[in-house]
Amino acid sequence: MANKRFEQRKDFSYYMQLSDATTRELIGHLADISTDGFKLDSVSPIPIDKEFRFHLELTPDVAEKPFMVFSAQSKWSQADPIDPFVYNTGFHLIKMHLADRKIFNRVRQIYGKKQQRGGGTGPLSHRSHQWL
Repeated sequence: MANKRFEQRKDFSYYMQLSDATTRELIGHLADISTDGFKLDSVSPIPIDKEFRFHLELTPDVAEKPFMVFSAQSKWSQADPIDPFVYNTGFHLIKMHLADRKIFNRVRQIYGKKQQRGGGTGPLSHRSHQWL
């Protein structure tokens, strides 16, 4: 499958947790990030093609507000090739307020670093975005 992303994914250099926006239950933490999606590492498998409403705690260097909420859909999931107790899941952003989109990009710029290996695992295809 051809890579249709506009920008290379970046490994994530800062431990940022993503929680369920309703229950605040921890789902996982960011492992890599692109302009239209991200890879999440978790301790349990995540169903594919499921929409999640995420709560992301923010740091003062990326935003003046303490958190943001957005929706993303799981596109692929697999056991981590190195750590069998971790699952990697690729997500595509589907709903995010325009102001939060700018914050998300700032998070990517500040904490993302170019991947040293030949890209991430699993495809994240480009789809149309729905920004509120």
